[in-house]
Amino acid sequence: MTNTTRRHLLRHAAAGAIAAPAIVAASSVRAQGVTKWRMQALWGGGTTPMMYEEQFCERVKQLTGGSLEITPFAGGQIVPSAQAFDAVRGGAFEMMKTFDGYTAGKIKAHGFSSTVPFGFPEADQYEAWFYERDGLAMAKESYQPAGLTYVAPTVYGEEPIHSKVEIRKIADMNGLKGRFVGLASAVMADFGVSVSPLPTSEVYSALDKGLIDFADRGDIKANYEEGIHEVAKYLILPGVHQPSTATAYVANTGAYSRLDDQQKAALEVAAREVSGALRQNIIVDNGEYLKKYEEAGVEIIDLAEDDVVENRAKAVESWKKAAGDDALAKRMMESQMSLMEELRLL
Repeated sequence: MTNTTRRHLLRHAAAGAIAAPAIVAASSVRAQGVTKWRMQALWGGGTTPMMYEEQFCERVKQLTGGSLEITPFAGGQIVPSAQAFDAVRGGAFEMMKTFDGYTAGKIKAHGFSSTVPFGFPEADQYEAWFYERDGLAMAKESYQPAGLTYVAPTVYGEEPIHSKVEIRKIADMNGLKGRFVGLASAVMADFGVSVSPLPTSEVYSALDKGLIDFADRGDIKANYEEGIHEVAKYLILPGVHQPSTATAYVANTGAYSRLDDQQKAALEVAAREVSGALRQNIIVDNGEYLKKYEEAGVEIIDLAEDDVVENRAKAVESWKKAAGDDALAKRMMESQMSLMEELRLL
């Protein structure tokens, strides 16, 4: 894509409206100059994150003058969420919004392109790694063998830990049963946690029944909306297991290659706009919803900064073990560590 095209789109960007999804069967069809795609997201219908996926699709349509229309579907609406990777690869639909942590067990690099436990404490730092330190290029490389194209991340802040038992310091996690996924599974296991990688949909019931003591699930607002405050009376911050988060727009490579330069640029521009917009929305909502947790009788526990810093050094050894001898995972990790050192985090 040309720099002129990218500059043109950025210069003429205006705030996009949120559009309700319309169900269509057409898939990657050129009709009167219009390419029609379908995208399955991670989120449930009507949720705040899903509204931003709808905004992304509307923004792409605006930036392309209507030549690329993407119809958004909620998580599981076309295929079960766990099958989205193979469905997009096979061409069942053209794009997915995914969390690379779900595929970190098969593609080790995805442990570092989703979230780094005890890693970047600020979302802007993590996003800077993608756009200023070749993180985006390495994320794209991780998907190429599967016939998929990583388009861009959505980067936002921490996810909290919800617990049925008091956790005043990181050492208190040792011996507990916890729900974590992706790289967090490996790191938390090294911290003495008995890890269960349960689906998000099972977190509430697992806490309620005492199958786990504490859990990662989602952002502060989403977890409140799911009633987690009813089954876990402690909320621990910062979310050291997931201090910053990246979800990803990923497209079928064949479908992506048929787009023109303007359409490809529009995907990137809309994705970065939505990344910032969602992040700012979460910042504002966090303050409001932390008050709601307290009103519901939940105690908010803040881990000491020196405790986090001390255990970040310990987590580095877990990162290295998780990357193993995978060349791309090691490059990602070393690139991130280099930036962390410059930011005086390590």
